[in-house]
Amino acid sequence: MICRINLILRNRVGSHLLSSFNKENWLTAFTKCACGVGDFSESKSSALSTLRGIRDSMSNVVKLKEGNSLQSHVVAAASALKAGHVIGVPTDTIYGVAALAQDSTAVEHIYHIKHRSDSKPLAICVGEVHDVYTWGLVTVPHSLLTSLFPGPVTLLFHRTQALNSALNPGTELVGIRIPDHTFIRGLARVCQEPLALTSANLSSKPSALTVAEFEELWPSLHTVYDGGKLGEANECRTGSTIVDLSQPGSYRIIRRGIAFSQTVELLHQYGLILID
Repeated sequence: MICRINLILRNRVGSHLLSSFNKENWLTAFTKCACGVGDFSESKSSALSTLRGIRDSMSNVVKLKEGNSLQSHVVAAASALKAGHVIGVPTDTIYGVAALAQDSTAVEHIYHIKHRSDSKPLAICVGEVHDVYTWGLVTVPHSLLTSLFPGPVTLLFHRTQALNSALNPGTELVGIRIPDHTFIRGLARVCQEPLALTSANLSSKPSALTVAEFEELWPSLHTVYDGGKLGEANECRTGSTIVDLSQPGSYRIIRRGIAFSQTVELLHQYGLILID
């Protein structure tokens, strides 16, 4: 058993990384577990704790903290995106993967990472409400936009010619988000261009509320930014409420999402009519 564990770890982290850890500790713990020597639960806990330490030390996960360090992480993440990389990010709903929407190669990489059909469009994320007008043909009053953004909604408008033509070429619409989350809004501001954004999971798999839930994607991402657990209830996994506002005076619900009730109430206050 010990040999097999040793082999798995060497294959996973490499012998040069494995040698930097105290192998005696985890080998002793697993030996106790295997041979029934000592307290099993204590040995198991010790072993798992050590393995988690190995995983975190070898990984590309960065824990986000408020204050000056958060801004430094925003700048580092922006540099990674500008270099054409794809990263994992927290939002106000679920974890996502992001790249620069104007970078066609990076957008293609998102589809490859997620095993996602290229017929499924990606949303874009911007930092400020005035940015929405650059990428979408807005059909609603500005005051409605500022009531919905920032927040857990995605609004669909006809795209402008400024948006990368290789992004979602099969549709004339684009979904636009401004998540109510300091990190990703700051990232969009620093990049000064839209982020292509989609959920951090393999296609058809559940959405992620923690970075551990999409660990299988870590090796394909330049950096994973850990903002902690994003919600307690499974309802949080439904993601943002998606509303098609491309037709003046009306709306269409594409996905109910987490903010359905309050979003519909607000749309009705502005006199918008539901269409099927």
